[in-house]
Amino acid sequence: MRIALAATCIADTLFPDAPRAVVRLLERLGHEVVFPSGQACCGQMHVNTGYTAEAVGVVRNHVTTFAPVADGEWDAVVIPSGSCAGSVRHQSAGVCRRAGLDALATTADAVAARTYELSELLVDVLGLTDVGAWFPHRVTYHPTCHSLRMLHVGDRPVRLLRAVEGIDLVELPEAESCCGFGGTFALKNADTSAAMLADKTAHVRSTGAAVVTAGDMSCLMHIGGGLSRQQAGVRALHLAEVLASTRQDPTPLPRGVFSTSGAAAGPTAEAVR
Repeated sequence: MRIALAATCIADTLFPDAPRAVVRLLERLGHEVVFPSGQACCGQMHVNTGYTAEAVGVVRNHVTTFAPVADGEWDAVVIPSGSCAGSVRHQSAGVCRRAGLDALATTADAVAARTYELSELLVDVLGLTDVGAWFPHRVTYHPTCHSLRMLHVGDRPVRLLRAVEGIDLVELPEAESCCGFGGTFALKNADTSAAMLADKTAHVRSTGAAVVTAGDMSCLMHIGGGLSRQQAGVRALHLAEVLASTRQDPTPLPRGVFSTSGAAAGPTAEAVR
């Protein structure tokens, strides 16, 4: 398949290893990955904070940049983010229609119909749960709110993780509780966000995991930042980074974090020093 990658703003700017891992993974599986150079923000942040008029230009850019998928030039668009994929699928066309741009809205619907979050693409489109990954570490998974409640990805990420060779996958207590990020929610409601984060990091630490993974770098930024400040020694890695890891090309962990076959599988404070 020929698959276009929408890297997302936060990953492209702050966490480029996540979209790079998507490319490594899909190319290893035998697919061609295209990176449209005109891509920018999908408009989610604008829409979620009520700036729908200001979102029009941003949404227009995303739709026109990825319009070739509607014409069959590409087979699919993959977004390694439940929140951004959710915005493209459930907000973009509506923004266009409210602005009176019906033709653009029609194109937005066509692009949305071929846009997938990573686990959706792997499981539903490519028909895979075992992607040939090797990741010999203790891992816990956080289902992010938009992937869980807007996209309804269900257990797809967990099925993919369970098939990873060498992994010690540990269930996260109260996994479906929000981490407290919520985009601009964390800025507008900082105290509430911090309290929610404290609960989430406590649950992550209780698992003894070396890695917490999820499908959204924004939530992992929030959780990983909290764990780092606590010197918990737990690394936040995008789902793609776990699935892209192989014996020949392993995704590295920081110093002080050991594999499940080593002497210390759990996190240590040394990992963040």
